[in-house]
Amino acid sequence: MLPVKGLLMDGYWIGVQDGDLRARALFRKHYSHRRYKDGRDPKLFVGPGEKMVLMTVNCDALFVWRKFISFDKQTGVNCAVFRNESDILSSILIREATGLAWQRWPGERLYTYVNPSKIRSSNPGCCFKMVGWTVCGKTKSGLVILEVLPPAPITVKPDSRGETARRVQVVVVQLPLFELESCASG
Repeated sequence: MLPVKGLLMDGYWIGVQDGDLRARALFRKHYSHRRYKDGRDPKLFVGPGEKMVLMTVNCDALFVWRKFISFDKQTGVNCAVFRNESDILSSILIREATGLAWQRWPGERLYTYVNPSKIRSSNPGCCFKMVGWTVCGKTKSGLVILEVLPPAPITVKPDSRGETARRVQVVVVQLPLFELESCASG
């Protein structure tokens, strides 16, 4: 584990605050970024609701989770932004971010929107699909909706004396990586 600003890190992501200048710079390159007509440049970019903003240590990938009331009645926690300019496979970063979301919001459905006209891949959401996400619909405006459902809860059965274990079990979710390949094109 690597110590990072008082945190112990054993993966690619570190948590940063909404408004972090490095995160905001990456967000400005994301296709969902919009400028205000009056030229304002807001410091916060995630929006209302509960949020988790993640960046890689080298500040070359950004992942934003947001739990809010969706305008189209989607439920769960939304991947609001994912941008990867690093050499790390997107599917690996998504798999790790998915695990972090379930640590914070256990049992929640995770979902995201992908705009097929704004990405290079002919397979919208390819890197999400590589780690078990599935297409579950489309919005009226043509955005592809992908989701991943939480793993089934573990049932603790009593032992032969009718007692359950007295220690806490840690459940590690291992999402599948179907293929290790780039989803950037084709």
